[in-house]
Amino acid sequence: MAKLSCDFRFLLIPAAFVFIYIQMRLFATQSEYADRLAEAVDAEHHCTSQMRLLIDQISMQQEQIVALEEGKRRKEQECAQLKALVQDLEKKGLQRIIDKSQVPVAAVVIMACNRADYLERTVDSVLKYQSSVASKYPLFVSQDGSDPSVRSKALSYNQLTYMQHLDFDPVHTERPGELIAYYKIARHYKWALDELFYKHNFDRVIILEDDMEIAPDFFDYFEAAAALLDKDKSIMAVSSWNDNGQKQFVHDPYALYRSDFFPGLGWMLTRSTWNELSPKWPKAYPFWLSGLEVTGFELPNGDIVKNAKPIPGTDAALKASNIPGDVRIQYTDQSDFEQIARQFGVFEEWKDGVPRTAYKGVVVFRYQPPKRVFLVGPDSLQQLGIENA
Repeated sequence: MAKLSCDFRFLLIPAAFVFIYIQMRLFATQSEYADRLAEAVDAEHHCTSQMRLLIDQISMQQEQIVALEEGKRRKEQECAQLKALVQDLEKKGLQRIIDKSQVPVAAVVIMACNRADYLERTVDSVLKYQSSVASKYPLFVSQDGSDPSVRSKALSYNQLTYMQHLDFDPVHTERPGELIAYYKIARHYKWALDELFYKHNFDRVIILEDDMEIAPDFFDYFEAAAALLDKDKSIMAVSSWNDNGQKQFVHDPYALYRSDFFPGLGWMLTRSTWNELSPKWPKAYPFWLSGLEVTGFELPNGDIVKNAKPIPGTDAALKASNIPGDVRIQYTDQSDFEQIARQFGVFEEWKDGVPRTAYKGVVVFRYQPPKRVFLVGPDSLQQLGIENA
């Protein structure tokens, strides 16, 4: 028994060595696995980091692609708008508007800026009577600036040609307190008239503002007036506007009045007159006649004024109503004129020292038609060549 017990102990020793070896191998294997696992984790982290970097790069590239696509879309829209504008201008060009067999009487231009609703009302008013005489009076809209609603409204009409004046030059007023707007207006008018007279080669141009509605006989009136402009070189322009044109102050629809006050508001001038005015067109206030006088006005026949019965300015309206024929009332200055005009209800305003509608200081209107009332300035009779009146 003792021998067997000893042999058993000897057998345990190799078994212990085998167990220890196995444990060491297991430990080595576990260490190797742990190292590989750590390497795998590091590789995963690196891969994740690279993936995130790639995702960020892709995201940035996508944003750039979106921005490029947006830019491309805007460019395509701009190109489409420009193409549409060119096509519209070609479609509305003078070859379509003007019948070559007939020379136009005058181009009609509506001056606009930033009032689309006003422009629409004016254009509709003009087209109401212009459609039947479109070949005689080709219609234009000239916009000063880039107001999109005005541009869109003008381009919505097939019956007119759109022009755009873009002026980015700074404005330097000549006197303190002056409004820049008057300088802008002067630039716009000169540009538009130069375009119509020198680029489009019209002989006459009718200018309308964008807040006007025309009368049914508007084009007939200017067709007749065109002959006057061509014949009488002393006439600078013909206007369809009369400040005292209300029905109670008029009688003869065929009567024309000469005035040295520029009325504007629907007026026509010739290229020969513009040749004189364009080089000296003022920087501002172009319609106050400062520096724009065309010399050589003929003096009208003063007999009608001379034969009118003179009455004083006090209670002038009452006295005039009791006199059967024409009357003549002399005013001494602007204040006196305003007081007399107020009695009759006619326009009182002066501009640049001149009563509106006046010629040689004389303002004429009808009162209890057909009676004529002449409001006569201090020097009017002398200027009209009237003596001993």
